[in-house]
Amino acid sequence: MAPSRIAAWMGGFAAALVICLSLQPPTAAQGQAMELPVHPEPLIAETDEGERSFNIEIADDPGERSRGLMFRQEMDNDHGMLFVFEESQPVGFWMKNTPLPLDLVFIGQDGKVRAIEKGEPFSEAPIAPGEPVQFVLELNAGTVAEAGIENGDLIRHPAISQAAGAN
Repeated sequence: MAPSRIAAWMGGFAAALVICLSLQPPTAAQGQAMELPVHPEPLIAETDEGERSFNIEIADDPGERSRGLMFRQEMDNDHGMLFVFEESQPVGFWMKNTPLPLDLVFIGQDGKVRAIEKGEPFSEAPIAPGEPVQFVLELNAGTVAEAGIENGDLIRHPAISQAAGAN
């Protein structure tokens, strides 16, 4: 192919690519919040103060886990998002593009709380529990203290039982 034909072909290809990409649906990078269906069974936190239930969305694939609560402007106090990993592993979170202040509850394969950390809106600082976990529960900031959730408390939900039983 002659150089002028190659240049024309490349220009046409680039224009077609721009048109195709502009027709794609909005992504998280474009500011769209992801809302997953609320699981029909509540998550239960067993604390010294009693049981507390939460309606949760479950993020259990890499795309859902990477987006999480980004761009979410509000969330009910009895609501949260449970991140489910295939196995217990070192995990790290950040709050980039997340306007809500959050409590992050890091949960081991056995359903026990291993660490609790705070997430500041829009922060890119890493948030990690310091040990491998299989689940992370994100709740509105202050909810963990209000519910009396502490390290060692048991978190129950079918997604935890199912994933923990698979290992």
